Amino acid sequence: MAIRTQESFSGFIASDPQLSQTSKGDPRFYARVGKEHFRREDDGSFTQTETTYHHLVMFGRSAEHAHDRFTKGDNFIAEGYTREVNYERDGQAVESEEFVAKRIGHDTARTRYEVDRTPRRAAAERDAAAFEPPSRPARAPESTAIGL
Repeated sequence: MAIRTQESFSGFIASDPQLSQTSKGDPRFYARVGKEHFRREDDGSFTQTETTYHHLVMFGRSAEHAHDRFTKGDNFIAEGYTREVNYERDGQAVESEEFVAKRIGHDTARTRYEVDRTPRRAAAERDAAAFEPPSRPARAPESTAIGL
């Protein structure tokens, strides 16, 4: 069976994320996002070139979760698709594109964080009690004596 893939986008949140509603009343997350670009030089080093800025949106419960978890400056990786959008700004028709994220997470290469592994259905219990990290089995002590 073929591996199903989607477009991805990695970057940073460049504006304060906004949570609004669509015309149907569904949650809509919006943020202006930045993408840093680099050029590889002949000597193997990299030179940073101009950063570009784009629109990122999410819809539904994922939009609410993203709004709760992301803030300006956060590095992220998202999967989804790019679409063309047309809107009016100051009486002028604007053609642009936006990345519609279906999933989004913090970029683990650039973000320090702790993982809460308690089951989601135990959310109320998790909020009430302190989280204990998973225990790992202790290693058996190694013997230095050798018997013959």
